[in-house]
Amino acid sequence: MIARRRQVALALTAVLAAGAACRAQDRAPVVEPGRPAPAAARGFTLVAAGDVLPHSSVIDRARFDAGGTGYDFRPLLAGTEPVVSRADVALCQTEPVRGADGDPAFTSPPEIARALAATGYDGCSTASEHSLDEGAAGVRRTLDALDAAGVRHAGTARTEAEANAITLLRAGRAKVAHLAYTAGTGRPQPPGAPWTVALADENRIVADARAARKAGADVVVVSVHWGAAWQDAPDGRQLALARALTASRSGGRPDIDLVLGTHGHVPQAYEKVNGTWVVYGTGDQVAGETTNDQGATDPRGRQSTVGRFTFAPPVRPGARWEVVKAEFVPQLFDVDAGRVVDLNRALAQGAELRGVRDRIRDVVLSRGAAKDGLVMGE
Repeated sequence: MIARRRQVALALTAVLAAGAACRAQDRAPVVEPGRPAPAAARGFTLVAAGDVLPHSSVIDRARFDAGGTGYDFRPLLAGTEPVVSRADVALCQTEPVRGADGDPAFTSPPEIARALAATGYDGCSTASEHSLDEGAAGVRRTLDALDAAGVRHAGTARTEAEANAITLLRAGRAKVAHLAYTAGTGRPQPPGAPWTVALADENRIVADARAARKAGADVVVVSVHWGAAWQDAPDGRQLALARALTASRSGGRPDIDLVLGTHGHVPQAYEKVNGTWVVYGTGDQVAGETTNDQGATDPRGRQSTVGRFTFAPPVRPGARWEVVKAEFVPQLFDVDAGRVVDLNRALAQGAELRGVRDRIRDVVLSRGAAKDGLVMGE
């Protein structure tokens, strides 16, 4: 396990937690000028990575890394561990449901959940168009595997009570709510259980964000599985939903503090919208050789970014936790080696890798995020 303070993850319903939130309000302590801030006054860092898509070639590599018995996905993710494990909160997107043995169709072995935990991930979005590939049983297996590994989750549910719960992650003195949704499921919701997968409806997301505040959340993070696949630029629906979500306010305070997008298989832009950071698409952190919508093998499907956001405590009671530093870390999944490569940490970075890194940078900054302070991190 990662030798660092693990966050205490809480999953509480908004109704049950609202009372406790009213009894205890966090306030930033006063720090005398010239003196270092106490631990309680410091902010926190959140990182968010893209889809983990263990295609058959990736699963085969994990079996090889396990010595032919079982599956070991930890070596695949070792390249991203320095970035992930040092964050106070680390989030990912896991798209395929958990199968019993990695077969059939679009499933993956439950061992991937243990690897995510070992890498340092605290929670994952599980809402996608593949969430219902194996119906309610697949949802249950997926969430059971994540629970067993100690990885929190949002976006799918085994019961209606779980669907109505708010996933809260502890980050120092802050409570971070993680909400997750998908633009579509690909398959109908199970009979009598329309709550199994959370759909990306603007009114639903805003209502959930406000419920998260009442449940005690200091920061509300929304993951959305959206957009058109294989497009470098966000589409009109992404732009419209981003504008609506970031414009929503209660009591003069934004309802949502960060929007994280996945699904496109390629990195997309970061942008500050209405004063709130939006990641339109992180790309796939782990994926095998993939073909695009034209049927051609597309190396962009193995390129991704990890977003890293440093939050500072409110400057006054009732104000929001502000992002004081926004970064992106460019990554590549090397299918031959079966490893995630941090492009800024690669020791022998040849012209080809530099070209990949620079392409990712240009896409990420394509909507003017540099002027708002977004930088490429390491």
